[in-house]
Amino acid sequence: MSSNLTVQGLKVKDSPQFHFRFDGCQNVHVESLHITAPALSPNTDGIHIANTNGVQIYNSVISNGDDCVSIGSGCYDVDIRNLTCGPGHGISIGSLGNHNSKACVHNVTVRDSVIKVSDNGVRIKTWQGGSGAVSGIMFGNIHMISVRNPIIIDQFYCLTKDCLNQTSAVYVSDILYEGIKGTYDTRSPPMHFGCSDSVPCTNITLSDIELLPAQGDIVLDPFCWNAYGELETLTIPPVYCLREGVPRSILDNKDMDHC
Repeated sequence: MSSNLTVQGLKVKDSPQFHFRFDGCQNVHVESLHITAPALSPNTDGIHIANTNGVQIYNSVISNGDDCVSIGSGCYDVDIRNLTCGPGHGISIGSLGNHNSKACVHNVTVRDSVIKVSDNGVRIKTWQGGSGAVSGIMFGNIHMISVRNPIIIDQFYCLTKDCLNQTSAVYVSDILYEGIKGTYDTRSPPMHFGCSDSVPCTNITLSDIELLPAQGDIVLDPFCWNAYGELETLTIPPVYCLREGVPRSILDNKDMDHC
């Protein structure tokens, strides 16, 4: 646990697990890091933060076998910019809500970055069950190069593939994707909004999105499940699956925990 912390100008290679971890910290400035690990090295997250606020992560290069940056529960006021990420698993909020836990993340900005040859681009991942909320998230001006799942919300995150559906979930709302362009690996759809059966995602906004296949002419349709939002501009490929408005289940649930 620390406050008013600066980490700058370091090169770190092949950590057995997380390269940098900030837990229970306040006012953290991270800049000009160079982090590398093999592509097939699980749990080698470049930078992991949890229960931490007032975070700036700038001008860094990360390639590894897991998330370039992972943002856990209890984080807010996080600004990430000028990051080069990949190969790896992209920039992730989560995973959240494991073991029916409460998770709260809000006011996170990721912008002016490049993600390349990665399993994911910008991702929000939550387990079935749990409570809390993810809100006030902005992903902007991000260039994708041959990325699987460039834009993904996954509320069915599960490492063993046998996780049961549950009647509660972390509530995901007020998510803006703006100026995300580049190419995607056609093994997965360019946009995936897989929201909880019981707690829909709401207020997803897409603006100036242009994602083309890295190879070939196949343009896969975006995927939506129980996802509500709007298109501020036309997108490439077109997104027809977002539902309009806010569902009655959200409007009527006065007791929902919004953190």
